[in-house]
Amino acid sequence: MTIIIDLDVQLAKRNLSVGEFAAAVGITPANIAVLKNGRAKAVRFTTLDAICRTLGCQPGDVLRWVPDDETPTA
Repeated sequence: MTIIIDLDVQLAKRNLSVGEFAAAVGITPANIAVLKNGRAKAVRFTTLDAICRTLGCQPGDVLRWVPDDETPTA
């Protein structure tokens, strides 16, 4: 099981830089990079709430599940 975080797509749709987004959400650009690069092991609900509030989206717009046999290799 793999959870994919599609922040790149959402940031591109809104023409937001990582720095602007990180400041709006209240976390460091380094932590945004961890999320974007799929290295995060967990996301706090408060962080997910801030992400969704900033982007004006639902959690399903940012997170998606991919079965192991369909996981893209990076």
